[in-house]
Amino acid sequence: MTRPYLPLNALRAFEASARHLSFTRAGLELRVTQAAISHQVKGLEEMLGVSLFRRLPRGLALTDEGLVLVPVLTEAFERIGATLDRLEHGQIEEVVTVGCNSTFANGWLLQHLDEFRARHPLIDLRLLINNNRVDVAGDGLDLALRFGNGSWHGTEAVHLLSAPLSPVCAPATAKRLRHPSDLAQETLLRSYRVEEWPLWFEMTETPCPTIRGPMFDSSVTMAEAAAQGLGLALVPVCMFQRDLAAERLVQPFEVGVSAGSYWLTWLKSKPLTPGMEAFRDWLLLKLGCD
Repeated sequence: MTRPYLPLNALRAFEASARHLSFTRAGLELRVTQAAISHQVKGLEEMLGVSLFRRLPRGLALTDEGLVLVPVLTEAFERIGATLDRLEHGQIEEVVTVGCNSTFANGWLLQHLDEFRARHPLIDLRLLINNNRVDVAGDGLDLALRFGNGSWHGTEAVHLLSAPLSPVCAPATAKRLRHPSDLAQETLLRSYRVEEWPLWFEMTETPCPTIRGPMFDSSVTMAEAAAQGLGLALVPVCMFQRDLAAERLVQPFEVGVSAGSYWLTWLKSKPLTPGMEAFRDWLLLKLGCD
């Protein structure tokens, strides 16, 4: 059946009748007669070549075919209604779904979201927090904020922020440290990016010890473990300025190593919508990107 010939009035009549199990009550809801509802449903049944109701002495019962059709129509009409409800003075609220790794969300984004919402009240922003393992298409994301080298298959990537990695730890741990070589006696917490600690030790011209600390899939969790004295975490320190200012964490060495940056990404196959462009432009403005 092609879309121009979808019998919308008949589909509405059937959906309302299925909810009420009554042509009379469906007619009252749709403000037409019981006979009109019955005629529309009968026409739909003839078009489809199936019976949608069993007519009983005191009402209606759905057939198996009717049971299959009802939830599809109910969802479709609810989505149409929700979209119409968002219309406001000729403008429509746009849903923009953004995936964001937990470090960037906690270290920067959440502090600035009120400003974005004030600037763009008609954008319904929805955040899905992850630990940087992202499936943009599979997760239904419009945009994804990610840490890495900017090279992800099938995606466009806009550079947002460089984020050098440097060790952080609890104040009591920091008191034992004078030189990077002292870290050989400490527990070094690991991320799933195994090259990070070796890169940092190479930058300090210090032999890299064996890294045997616990592994984490989130820099936020790893930094919290460091704050609780469980070891040293190698993290993007720009995302942990509040913890450093509060002295929950200490950065014992100023040396930072680049192992990636923060990027805004989206599928090459997905054209940017006005809402997506607004979020991208706001990020670039706030972060002072060229």
